[in-house]
Amino acid sequence: MAPRCWRWWYWTAWPRTRPPPAGCTLSVRQQFSTQEQMPQICVVGSGPAGFYTAQHLLKHHPRAHVDIFEKQLVPFGLVRFGVAPDHPEVKSYGAEDHQALGIPGEELPGVFSARAFVGWYNGLPENRELAPDLSCDTAVILGQGNVALDVARILLTPPEHLEKTDITEAALGVLRQSRVKTVWIVGRRGPLQVAFTIKELREMIQLPGTRPILDPADFLGLQDRIKEVPRPRKRLTELLLRTATEKPGAEEAARQASASRTWGLRFFRSPQQVLPSPDGRQVAGIRLAVTRLEGVGDTTRAVPTGDVEDLPCGLVLSSVGYKSRPIDHSVPFDPKLGVIPNMEGRVVDVPGLYCSGWVKRGPTGVIATTMTDSFLTGQMLLQDLKAGLLPSGPRPGYVAIEALLSSRGVRPVSFSDWEKLDAEEVSRGQGTGKPREKLLDPQEMLRLLGR
Repeated sequence: MAPRCWRWWYWTAWPRTRPPPAGCTLSVRQQFSTQEQMPQICVVGSGPAGFYTAQHLLKHHPRAHVDIFEKQLVPFGLVRFGVAPDHPEVKSYGAEDHQALGIPGEELPGVFSARAFVGWYNGLPENRELAPDLSCDTAVILGQGNVALDVARILLTPPEHLEKTDITEAALGVLRQSRVKTVWIVGRRGPLQVAFTIKELREMIQLPGTRPILDPADFLGLQDRIKEVPRPRKRLTELLLRTATEKPGAEEAARQASASRTWGLRFFRSPQQVLPSPDGRQVAGIRLAVTRLEGVGDTTRAVPTGDVEDLPCGLVLSSVGYKSRPIDHSVPFDPKLGVIPNMEGRVVDVPGLYCSGWVKRGPTGVIATTMTDSFLTGQMLLQDLKAGLLPSGPRPGYVAIEALLSSRGVRPVSFSDWEKLDAEEVSRGQGTGKPREKLLDPQEMLRLLGR
């Protein structure tokens, strides 16, 4: 199939009467010279970073013309394909790749990145054939951030609780047949260094049909240490401490006693090797190096003690971080940090090119963070435009892109095309009470569009 792009005349969708977003300092009344009055601006990527950048440009420049291009046949990026179908308000990743573990056995069947697993149950076309085998008893998730907890929650949530979300029917079918009863969430450091937040932890603790497993020994001496940490971290650690050490009340004890599934946090463990089954055709466990902490505060790091522990499992999900990919040889890229080198969004040594989102600052933060970050990038662009620092003269904009696509045999999918696909998804979801049933196959999408 020839590559395709998605395009939207963005300015038709945002009302000009809305007030400027908080934190934006560039006035909509700012005057632009004749040369600056109709800038042609291209945004690559239709996720939150792209949309928020375009929003800022259009709110603060009365005649800006913005085209958004997207490699998928559908728009909205992580808002559509983000982490948790049961948490549509906090979907939170935006880089295209994951951090490899770099350990033996990582290539074994049954080992997946959390990013690919999330893409599978959220209907990302490139992950629709993932086919994870959930016939095992135990799954291990490497990493202790919100993504790890989200994935654990999806694995353990009773499928009937997911039926009214936009999780794909294919994924729901696999989850209904799942035999996973125990999920271990493994981190190389301790309780004071976990990266998840209290909301996600509280939801895991209260997850129907499950009970938590925390080793009280991991929390020895922590009561005095948490007095000095910032309040959000203190509240989070206190909840962990109570869960690990306090005897639950009668009602909670009864709920846990009837639980058929368990999940646990394993601290001070670092993945060393994925262990194969006897025939070498499947993951059978993971070897973990036992660690201890050195340093204090932000310099705390986990170092091996020399001891190891083998943890049997039939599924390993790596959630140790995300990274962006390089775009093109003409665009500078830092492979170590996974970002485009930039100064406040201005790409270094490439006038007229800007970046926002995780490719700008690295894989941290959620949608609200990206919103502020993207507004700042838009602000820098408009400041440079007003200062005469951008290439001047008439720009053909999409007209030139359209001719280029035509010469390459590419037929772009328009926003009106997306609206047809959107209506089809909503219609398919209505029969089962879901907000939508996502289309997964690009070829089916094109057939529905008469291609």
